[in-house]
Amino acid sequence: MNTPATTPTPPGANRPGGPPVRIGALAPLTRPGWAEAGQHLLAGLELGIREVNESGGVGGRPLELVVRDTAADPGRAEAAVDELAAMGVAALVGEYHSVVARAAAARADALRVPFLCSSAVLDELTAQPTPWVARLAPAQSHGWRAYADFLLGAGRSRVAVAAEPTVYWQSGTRILRDHLTPRGATVIELDMRELTPAALCDALVAQRATAVLLLTGHPEPAVPVVKAVRQDPRLAGILMGAPAGQPEFADWAALLGEAGAGVPFLRYLPDRLTPLGVRIERALGERLAAAPSFVAFEGYDAIAVLAEAARSHGTDRSSMAEAWSNVTVEGTRGRIRFCRTPGIGVWQWAWPPVQVVDRDPSRPDRFRVLHTA
Repeated sequence: MNTPATTPTPPGANRPGGPPVRIGALAPLTRPGWAEAGQHLLAGLELGIREVNESGGVGGRPLELVVRDTAADPGRAEAAVDELAAMGVAALVGEYHSVVARAAAARADALRVPFLCSSAVLDELTAQPTPWVARLAPAQSHGWRAYADFLLGAGRSRVAVAAEPTVYWQSGTRILRDHLTPRGATVIELDMRELTPAALCDALVAQRATAVLLLTGHPEPAVPVVKAVRQDPRLAGILMGAPAGQPEFADWAALLGEAGAGVPFLRYLPDRLTPLGVRIERALGERLAAAPSFVAFEGYDAIAVLAEAARSHGTDRSSMAEAWSNVTVEGTRGRIRFCRTPGIGVWQWAWPPVQVVDRDPSRPDRFRVLHTA
């Protein structure tokens, strides 16, 4: 297991209230995890910690972030939860990959450690309802139905899903099929274990697909698929989409350039940030030396929630978990409060703002909002 990484405590912040309140953070910081998403998540978490401590901490006690790299590995996340729980953290926060977050949530529930999942969307984050886990990100069924509505509005009625066989991608395919099929659209499933990019292009032509959704890992095989589709004159009119958000990050644009523009994806930002959000956007931009993604805002908001829970209910684990039903926080993207939502076993913010956006083909560094849920 990694040596603990912590956020430095400002001088004078950790007295007289007592020792730091430790928060365990999970994020994919190395491959095969989506490391760029992990860095944005960590930037938001660290900025949130810094601002809480600069304002006096929690009852005079600073927050201290203890970071573990999950590298998109569920087993590694479970081990990290065990280690952080043994270290005495008051709560856990973070994680981007849904399957990894599900493993972490199950372990946190078993150990009775509060876990605020910032960014993972899989509906069944836990197998059974639990009082120990809450989530900021919208459930996959909510966001992907909005994406399906966008496809219908764009007149795309023959939708191919180029998918890998993981729980997350299979769940997304099911959501799309269940929403699109009753509305007269057709969902065509294409297994990316069996198709090269060139063979995928042939299948899209044969199936008369009007849209293809990349339910695959990034950069492989997503980047070669985008290049192949863009270069195939038979597919000039097809819409390429990536609902999981691959085009959000700078790495996508760096690898694909203009070919990566015009690929709609889901983003969890409002049309207009709150005044807090405007200020945090600037601070995150300085920290990242790049425009912050919605994942960075999720990280900041998660710390704001945990700090308020600790202030209002106390820093022991049971009190932190009891706060989910009562805490209300003004976040960067709106007011955050949690509730029980049918079909969701964790305390859920229902719902964060949801947009479908793409990179503008005329200016790939700029995003266009195409649909708002």
